[in-house]
Amino acid sequence: MPGPLSGIRVLELGQLIAAPFAARLMAEFGAEVIKVEPPGDGDPLRRWRKMHEGTSLWWYLQSRNKKSIAVNLKSPDGLDVVKQLARSADVVIENFRPGGLEKLGLGWDVLSALNPNLVMVRISGYGQTGPYRDRPGFGAIGEAMGGIRYTTGSPEAPPARVGVSIGDTLASLHGVMGALMALLRVKMGQGAGQVIDVSLVESVFNVMESLVPEYDLLGEVRTRTGGALPGITPSNTYPTRDGGYVVIAGNSDPIFRRLMTMIGRVDLAEDPALRSNDGRSKQAAMLDAVISDWSAARTVEEALAALDAADVPAGRIYSVADIVADPHYQARGMILPADLPGGQQVKMPGIVPKLSETPGEVRWQGPALGQHTDSVLADLGLDAERIARLRETGAVA
Repeated sequence: MPGPLSGIRVLELGQLIAAPFAARLMAEFGAEVIKVEPPGDGDPLRRWRKMHEGTSLWWYLQSRNKKSIAVNLKSPDGLDVVKQLARSADVVIENFRPGGLEKLGLGWDVLSALNPNLVMVRISGYGQTGPYRDRPGFGAIGEAMGGIRYTTGSPEAPPARVGVSIGDTLASLHGVMGALMALLRVKMGQGAGQVIDVSLVESVFNVMESLVPEYDLLGEVRTRTGGALPGITPSNTYPTRDGGYVVIAGNSDPIFRRLMTMIGRVDLAEDPALRSNDGRSKQAAMLDAVISDWSAARTVEEALAALDAADVPAGRIYSVADIVADPHYQARGMILPADLPGGQQVKMPGIVPKLSETPGEVRWQGPALGQHTDSVLADLGLDAERIARLRETGAVA
């Protein structure tokens, strides 16, 4: 079944995480993604983290459904290939440092002149403008400057990081949103293409809720609170008798009353001072202590069973082993079998979101470097002799 982005051609000029993840999401929903890699080593992600026969397992996931074409961007002939691809592309996604494409002769002025309807997603540390635009900016820096690191971890410890590249991922999602909005404008005949300027810092900052008005109006500087969600009570991580933890979100008014009734504290359920979140937040420490006393007397399973019976949102903290074994993940198609080179089978994450009529799909795993060079160039109208000459000059591989 054709995906909702079938017929959309995406040219990926990025490496590692942010731009490639954005392109992967579009590829999963039917876009033709042509990933341009440097000959020789290709995208450095091919060698990051755990490997299978010399190639990163992350690569097979991050680049699934993409076509790999190995092009030397330092070669005039290689640059001509990219320009020809841009002529027929709907979207270009890149994460060079600002000015990087311009130095190669592939800036927005050049590509948009070739293709006025082109949408260009530009993901960088600080954005294409501003006093910091030329600084190198990885996801970790975006997380630090965007505000999320300052609020993550225990108040007794240094600021912590989330265990995945959340800054890059947030930038990717903003890039896809921007690309789809700009594409809709083009496809509806409302205007030409445009640049989507995505900053890692701003993408993190955009999810920081009411951080700024709380500071500006009240002088509140939100900081690290461990497992609690500040100002939303009760919502925290609580210990259990068997050395585990449960996350309990009893922060809506009716859920709070059910939670307190279930743990035997009807007095708190009926206390007028705790009827709404603002009152509960003033007594967050007391409420957390009460809930901790209850949870600490039970195992994880006992606590979750009681909370589920009372219709209180709660859950264990999953490891990847828990995720892979969980029947709900399996029923939702979130654990998919995949074949790696050599016939090795491996489980991979499924596709999000779920579209009822045009769902995403995995057509193939991350390709070998330059696997699609010949077929992509042939689609551009180059014959075998011309492709061979390009390969001889080192323009492509």
